[in-house]
Amino acid sequence: MAKMFEQQEKLRGELGLQKIKATPNSKYQRHGTKSYVSAMKRFGFQPTKPGPYFQKYAEADGATSGKAAPGVKRGHVWEGTLKKVKDEEKPGQVTAQDVQNDTEYLCEVSIGTEPQKVMLDFDTGSADLWVNPKSFDPKKSSTFKASETKTWHIQYGDGSSASGTVGTDLLRVGGLVVEEQAIGVATDMSVEFAQETNMDGLLGLAFGKINTIRSNGEADPQPTMVENMIAQEDIPKNSSLFTSALYSSRDLTEQSFYTFGWIDQDLVEEAGEDIHWTNVNASQGFWMFKSNKASLNGKVLSLPGNKAIADTGTTLALVSDSVCEALYAQIPGAEYSEEYQGYTIPKDVKVEDLPELSIAVGGRLFTLQKPDLLFAMADDKVWYGGVQSRGENPFDILGASFLKSIYAIWDLGHKRFGAVPKLEKDVSKSAGQKLIAAGVSLVAMEDPSLN
Repeated sequence: MAKMFEQQEKLRGELGLQKIKATPNSKYQRHGTKSYVSAMKRFGFQPTKPGPYFQKYAEADGATSGKAAPGVKRGHVWEGTLKKVKDEEKPGQVTAQDVQNDTEYLCEVSIGTEPQKVMLDFDTGSADLWVNPKSFDPKKSSTFKASETKTWHIQYGDGSSASGTVGTDLLRVGGLVVEEQAIGVATDMSVEFAQETNMDGLLGLAFGKINTIRSNGEADPQPTMVENMIAQEDIPKNSSLFTSALYSSRDLTEQSFYTFGWIDQDLVEEAGEDIHWTNVNASQGFWMFKSNKASLNGKVLSLPGNKAIADTGTTLALVSDSVCEALYAQIPGAEYSEEYQGYTIPKDVKVEDLPELSIAVGGRLFTLQKPDLLFAMADDKVWYGGVQSRGENPFDILGASFLKSIYAIWDLGHKRFGAVPKLEKDVSKSAGQKLIAAGVSLVAMEDPSLN
């Protein structure tokens, strides 16, 4: 490992590689139920617990519309996410008011010549790079090359969608310059993107096989930025990776960041252990690995055959019902709320009273920071939990509630995922005091149709 760090440090100096700050989005406001519905729409899974929201499927043979998704059972297509409406026999459509419409972190990159700066959502659960034309104007870039045949269309878990034309241009990220990167320029955006927002677009960091670009109507997935970074030999093979260090709003002394082509040696040394690596199964385009156990206060829960994905585009950690039930049984007063469609925890809980939950990445258990078990206030009495049920989804989805507890190394070149613990140093105050002081909103679920 020492040799690897030495080589990467030399590379950093030669190329001028830098950390990319993941800046907290000032317009992002946490909301438990909306975040859960976003995950439902992102992966298409049917909840196993009762609540207002559910999926509609159709038999694949007789379906005239719909699409496949990881959470959709074989032989079916997904027709949409619906919600129960009080005093109405028929369910209603999920709208922008029902889902989390913004992203927690934004990162600055530059596109074109002369460079135009944009703030993008870095998403390891998708593989498209697209921008809002209000933020990037292709006509002002002398290196932009428009395609006459390619188009793109993508729909996200929050119900938002965007589509448009495609071109290639220079992309500058953290000191690297990637040439001829496929970029989608939005011509149609749903209201979530069309309205005023801090986000200028999205940079997908999953595997390129799930890229949505089409040529003359036929699927024609284009390489992601990281795949191009490797193919163009911008970095050597042993540095064909990127990393993420996400911090919560509780920690005012640390800055969330990404790196491309190098690993932060200080963070690894601070963990006091070597990087734990596990192989990635990229067959579905996600960062998926084995996760066949969890533990609660040191008691191991065996999960034979279980898998998980690491996803910066999901805020919650979604795990099996058996793990959820075991977790919340350890928290006095915690219960499942059908109204909020999730597990809740009493407001007066103290950090020291929360159980220690660990989740396996390959063969190594990593412990979630206890305050991250408290996601956001559901009302003035209870917290919405940061760990929730994955429903019928076939794998766990380890979003920011989990990722904030590790320094993650996404090694695309070797198809492996690495991690070391990254625990915040001061979690001694009560969870409520620290989170509310840090600006976590006390937002109740306000759905007039359910009142």
